[in-house]
Amino acid sequence: MSTNQKKTPKTPNKKFNFYWIYGAIAVFLIALQFYQFSGTPSKNIKESKLYNQMLADGDVDSIVIVNGTLVEVWIREDRLKKDVYQKDKVPETGPQYAMEISLNSNFEDRLDKAQADVDNKITPSYTTRRDWLPTILSWLLPLFLLVAVWLFIMRRITGGGGMGGGGQIFNIGKSKANLYDKDTKVNVTFNDVAGLDEAKEEVMEVVDFLKNPKKYTSLGGKIPKGVLLVGSPGTGKTLLAKAMAGEAQVPFFSISGSDFVEMFVGVGASRVRDLFKQAREKAPCVIFIDEIDAIGRARGKNMMQSNDERENTLNQLLVEMDGFGTDKGVIILAATNRPDVLDPALLRPGRFDRQISIDKPDLNGREQIFKVHLKPVKVSKDMDAYKLALQTPGFAGAEIANVCNEAALIAARRGKKFVEMQDFNDAIDRVIGGLEKKNKLISPDEKNIIAYHEAGHAICGWFLEHADPLVKVSIVPRGVAALGYAQYMPKEQFLYTTEQLNDMMAMTLGGRAAEEIVFGRISTGAQNDLERITKMAYAMVTLYGMNKRIGNLSFNDPQQDYRFAKPYSEELAKAIDEEVHKIIEDAYIRTKQLLSDKRGQLEAVAQELLSKEIIFKADMERLIGNRPFEEHKMHEDLTAPLSTMEPASDKSEDTDPAAPEVESPQEEEVKE
Repeated sequence: MSTNQKKTPKTPNKKFNFYWIYGAIAVFLIALQFYQFSGTPSKNIKESKLYNQMLADGDVDSIVIVNGTLVEVWIREDRLKKDVYQKDKVPETGPQYAMEISLNSNFEDRLDKAQADVDNKITPSYTTRRDWLPTILSWLLPLFLLVAVWLFIMRRITGGGGMGGGGQIFNIGKSKANLYDKDTKVNVTFNDVAGLDEAKEEVMEVVDFLKNPKKYTSLGGKIPKGVLLVGSPGTGKTLLAKAMAGEAQVPFFSISGSDFVEMFVGVGASRVRDLFKQAREKAPCVIFIDEIDAIGRARGKNMMQSNDERENTLNQLLVEMDGFGTDKGVIILAATNRPDVLDPALLRPGRFDRQISIDKPDLNGREQIFKVHLKPVKVSKDMDAYKLALQTPGFAGAEIANVCNEAALIAARRGKKFVEMQDFNDAIDRVIGGLEKKNKLISPDEKNIIAYHEAGHAICGWFLEHADPLVKVSIVPRGVAALGYAQYMPKEQFLYTTEQLNDMMAMTLGGRAAEEIVFGRISTGAQNDLERITKMAYAMVTLYGMNKRIGNLSFNDPQQDYRFAKPYSEELAKAIDEEVHKIIEDAYIRTKQLLSDKRGQLEAVAQELLSKEIIFKADMERLIGNRPFEEHKMHEDLTAPLSTMEPASDKSEDTDPAAPEVESPQEEEVKE
C-alpha cells in the first residue's frame, strides 16, 4: 500500500468581515456626544469685549442666558456691516456671539455695572433648553454595546455563522462530515494504491456499481449497502477509502467515528440523523466512517448498567443503515482495526454486507509498495526493490514509507547525491531497532556478557532446524534499553508446528543459557527473551491445544464472553502452570546441551563480536561453517549483508494476543 498524492493549492475562502462596520458605528455614536447641535455657529467672545465694545457702542440687540451657563449675544442687524463684525465673519442670523459662564457667577450684576452709563440698557432674558440626543444616546449606546458583544460571542461560538462548523453550540447536532464532490475532488486513485490487489477489486466493484448501476440491477443483483475495511494499523484502509473517493465520481462524505461522540446527551444520534439526511439529498453517494469502533462497540458491555450515550448513537446508526424507512442510493464504507469489538447487529447482512480484510503485504506486495515510494526518491542504480522487500517481512505500507523517508534523510545527512542500498539497510535498523548509540559507556565486563549472550542466540539459531536463518548479530546499543540484538530472515508462513515453536523457544533462551555456561551466573539481560517465551508457552497450552496433558482445549476469549469468570477450574489452572513450566524447562535444558556441545563455536563467535561488534551471515559461515539445514530459496538472491528485523507479525481475527510473539523473528534481548 502506498500513495504519491498530488497536492493542489487551496484558495483561501475569503469572508466579508463585519467587525470594522461595527467599530465605525460605535465611533460615530461616541462622536455625537461631543458635537454641539445648534441652529448656527456662534463665535466665542470674552466678557471684557462684550462690556467695553459691544455694549458701549450700542451694538447689542439682546442677550439670552441659556440654562444659566451659556450667554448668547444678538447683534443689531444694522450694525453687522461694521468692520469688526465683518472681520469676525459672524453669521447674519443670531446669535452671533456666545460666552460660557459658571452657574451663580453674578453675571447680571456685572452686566448692570457695565451698563451704568448706557442709556438703552439691555436686560438679559432667561431660557431653558434640553438636548435630547445625549439623553437618547445615554440609553442607546450601552444597549448597542451589549448587543455588539453578544453578536461577537455568538459568532465565535457558531464558528462565524458558517455551515458545517464543528463543536458549536447551535450546530452541535449537525453532522461534522467533510463532503468531497466535483468541486473538491480527491487526487488519489486506485493507481496510487499498491500491494492491495484483492481489496482493490472488492472496492472497485462498488465504484463500478455507482458508475454503471444498470449493469448489476438488470440481472437482479444488489450492491452491498455497507463495506467494512478490516486490517492492522498502517495497512492502507484510509488510503483505499481516499482512492474510492477519487474514483467514484459521486458525493463522498468522510467522518471519524469519534466525531459522533459528545458530552451532551443525544448529540451523537442527532449527528447520525443529520449525516444520513444530507446523504439522501445527494444520493447516490458514499459515507466513509473511519475508526467505526469508536461508536460501534458491542452493546450490553457497560458495567454501569445505565443509559449509554454511545449505545444510543449506535442504535441510531443501525436504524439509518437498515431500518423501516431506509432509502436506497447511500453506500456506507467504514474502517477499523478492531473488528472483534463491533456489535453483531452492525456486521449482519443488510448493514455491512461485505467485510474486506486488508492484511500486511506479502513479498510481491512489498515490492510494489517500495516501487511506488521510491519514485520521488533519488536512488542509485544498484537499488533493487525486490531485495528491500525481502528485508522487510511483516512491514505494513506505512512502515515501508517510513523506511524510504529515513533512508533519504540518512543519505542527505551523509552528503550523498543518491540514496544507496546501505542507507536503506541503516534505515531499516533505525526504524525497528532504534537509534544506534555507539558512544554509550559500557564496562568491559558487561560488554563481555553481552557478546556471549548474543553469540548464544546466534549458535542456537544456526544449529536448530526450524529456527529462522540468521542475518546479523550486533552488540552495539540501540534504542532505549537494547544493548545487543540478533536479526533473522523469517519465512513468510501462517501456520506453526509444535517442533517449530519448540525450536524458536530454544533459540530465544540461547542468551540466558550461554551466560550460565560461560560465567556460571545469569544477568537481567534476558528479560525480553523470558517475556516472549512465557507468552509463547502459555499460548501453546491454553490457545493452540499443543499439550497432551491439557488436551485439545482453547481458552481464547476475543469477545470477552467469560469476563470475570475463568472457563476452567483451579485444578486445571494449576495443571496449566505446571505444563508451561515443564515446556520452558525442557527447552532450556535442550538449549544448554546444544551450547555445551558447540562450546568452541560459541567462543569463536563471541570473540569475533568483541572484535568487530557486528557480524553478518558470511562471518558466521567463515567461523563455524555453513548452516547444516537448507534455507529458503528466496534468500539466495541476497548477495550483500542484510539488516533485517521484523516487527510483530500480523494476526488474523481468531488469533490470540500471544500469536505475534510466536511469529515474531525479532531479537532485541539484552536489556539494561
